[in-house]
Amino acid sequence: MTPQEIAKAADLAREGDVAALGALLERGLPPDATDEKGNPLLMLAAYHGRTEAVRLLLRAGAKPDGRNAKGQTPLGGVAFKGHVEIARLLLEAGADPEADQGGSKPADLAVTFGRREIVELLQSHSARAAQPTRWYSRLAGWLRG
Repeated sequence: MTPQEIAKAADLAREGDVAALGALLERGLPPDATDEKGNPLLMLAAYHGRTEAVRLLLRAGAKPDGRNAKGQTPLGGVAFKGHVEIARLLLEAGADPEADQGGSKPADLAVTFGRREIVELLQSHSARAAQPTRWYSRLAGWLRG
């Protein structure tokens, strides 16, 4: 695949264009291709709330814990954004609920941004994952006043 095709695939993942993204995958697009900033297609689709694109990429073999250039996983992105159904899909595909996100974990992000449903979902997959790290808990409490 050319850099232009991969850039196009990244746009399609962000937009959730499953038909066009599927066609590129059939033509040989690696499901773990990354954009120019190091974001895997799955990260882009997940972060932007594109549930069907996430399903497509996971079926095509995308790694549920594929990290971007900052070391973040798709699960960390959806914990921040609050996309519960996508978090569920990622966990069912084997995403690590305790994956380090550069000093934090998905539960830290979910707690900080008030994503209670995601905290509960993480807890259902790992009791430890739903417990935010101490410094994040303190920060979240301080921010809430």
